[in-house]
Amino acid sequence: MLDYSSKDNAGETHDALSEMLRGLRLDGVEYGRCRLSEPWATYFASQPSARLHFISSGSAWLQAPSGDWLQLGPGDAALLPRGNAHVIASEPGIPPVPFEQFDRKEVCRDVFDLQCQDACGGTVALTAAMRFNIDNLHPLLRLMPDTMLTSDLAKNEPAIPHLLDAMTREVQMDRVGAGGILARLADVLTATLIRTWVEHGCGDTTGWIAAVRNPEIGRVLAAIHLEPDRDWSLAALANLMGISRSGFAERFLKVVGETPARYVARVRMYQALQWLRGGMRVSVVAQRLGYDAEASFSRAFKRIIGAPPSQFRNSSGAETNSHPVD
Repeated sequence: MLDYSSKDNAGETHDALSEMLRGLRLDGVEYGRCRLSEPWATYFASQPSARLHFISSGSAWLQAPSGDWLQLGPGDAALLPRGNAHVIASEPGIPPVPFEQFDRKEVCRDVFDLQCQDACGGTVALTAAMRFNIDNLHPLLRLMPDTMLTSDLAKNEPAIPHLLDAMTREVQMDRVGAGGILARLADVLTATLIRTWVEHGCGDTTGWIAAVRNPEIGRVLAAIHLEPDRDWSLAALANLMGISRSGFAERFLKVVGETPARYVARVRMYQALQWLRGGMRVSVVAQRLGYDAEASFSRAFKRIIGAPPSQFRNSSGAETNSHPVD
């Protein structure tokens, strides 16, 4: 498990970003290595976990969810944070083999070698599946691009090239314990890519990311996300900024793009979703969020998440076709 907690002394804006990332954790699911001989192509079906591809040597083409083909050279990596369906190949146009059809030889827990067509091929790749502790409906994951490339983000984060170099050495040397070390490096790389994207990688001047970067609004959003079960009244939120309720409501709507009440309601229902998937009873979730009646909570949940809470209990984070409607 990887925790994004950090302490930043660069000012209130970075403090707000740090707080927003504090609760975001990453659990590695599985890591696979493969040596490939041209021509080759692999199809990865949509999944609830993020997917990372790292090219240790050789080259590859990634067909992103958008349909565009992106070239990856030696030492490049690509992260698909929402696990959308995609293809990775030696060149565009080759009929892909489903990823699930490869045999696997376990190296250590959750780390395996893929039994590919030719163990003497020139391209060595690592693929990893990682699960976030937040749902894909969370604003952070919803706003991420379908594909993040290390080549785009490395210019703003000097640690990225060093992590890629370390991963390359572990693959090439293949020492005892290399599989486990490589898996941990993949976790750190993924966390670093996301942090770099939040801080530098998106140029939006409006919307959620812009709001988080705003020193005053960012502090309010951080407080809401850190305590989603708190009864956040308009007065309490305005007090965090030290301005009147009407002034706060107007500024929040202008920066974030929705009213404080609607934003708080969405965050609370995202938290409810996580509790339900963890096995908590609907009645207990309703009580924790301050609802007098389970029925009123269920109506609010369905309005925002798009399905009744009973559909998600004990689903253990499984992917759903439901989408937010509010």
